[in-house]
Amino acid sequence: MIKNNDKPDTKFEYSGYTRGKYSLILIGILVCILVYFIDFLFSSTYLNPTELLKTLFNPSEASQTMRVIVFNLKLPQVTIALIVGAAFGFAGAIMQTMLNNPLASPYTLGISAGAGFGASLAMVLGLGSLAVLGTYAIPAFAFIFSLLACGGIYLIAQLKGFSAEVMVLAGIGLVFFFQALQALMQYLASPEALQGIVFWTFGSVSGADWENISLILIIFLVFFIAIYRKSWMLTAMKLDDNKAKALGVDTARIRKVLFVCTSLLTASCVAFVGCIGFVGIVGPHVARMLIGEDQRFFLPMSCVCGATLLVIADFASKFFGNGVVFPIGILTSLVGVPFFFYLLIKKRTVRD
Repeated sequence: MIKNNDKPDTKFEYSGYTRGKYSLILIGILVCILVYFIDFLFSSTYLNPTELLKTLFNPSEASQTMRVIVFNLKLPQVTIALIVGAAFGFAGAIMQTMLNNPLASPYTLGISAGAGFGASLAMVLGLGSLAVLGTYAIPAFAFIFSLLACGGIYLIAQLKGFSAEVMVLAGIGLVFFFQALQALMQYLASPEALQGIVFWTFGSVSGADWENISLILIIFLVFFIAIYRKSWMLTAMKLDDNKAKALGVDTARIRKVLFVCTSLLTASCVAFVGCIGFVGIVGPHVARMLIGEDQRFFLPMSCVCGATLLVIADFASKFFGNGVVFPIGILTSLVGVPFFFYLLIKKRTVRD
């Protein structure tokens, strides 16, 4: 006979479970902050870390040159890498969940490819010199064609009831389509425009400023809060569509909403930093290995992992370049492609 005091305390077990998950997220945030300051202080071998810290916390006593370096160059670059990495990790996590496909991400679904073509078209047409748009011509075209890529996937998926398989296949088709158009732009471009196209498609955070950072941060926070409040629906969708529907989730409708939100978020980021691939694949998978599939914890952990990965890539692109900034998109691809093949070859068991 089981006494009352021998019964398992399910409430205590659940609170311990949630505390453990939140502790992992907190550790991830602390690691991310540490990496952030390492990038800020040590990525430039010709700058003294002590001078950087003094300028950061006591700018009134620093020289004008150091204030420009810290507040107009280094700090915006590291900060936009942090925010964009979190946004890519978040977008990748949502896409992998709603499509139930571990290889889904904004990069593999053609959104980044559409942005690359839009930016290339603006450079070939010389729109960056127009007084109307000025420096925003290239980001504007990248944003517009990102949305066109999203619209193409949306329309194709609409015909098939927004099934996950159709959305993935439509995205793959658009990747090849926009890459072909971008290759045409490179063929037609002048030497100056071609140099700009190649640099932009590699991805870069060097053009960051506080206005761009504020815009991306606001968009990211709005979508994160809105989607996180419905995280239980994403957890239900991981079971499968039929079980999710039995729990009251309109899978087709929620897939539409999530796809539009993540597309807008991705387009906003890519418009300012270029095509930085595989963060949206690697970040969520690292989070999944650490914390499991419960979307309440998986979504914020994906943000943390994506931010950490992109800041590390930013640090490596500057530290190992001997004064020359190595394209950050190349580094993320060098890490992401082997990880991509690893996911294809081996199924990794994650924690519950």
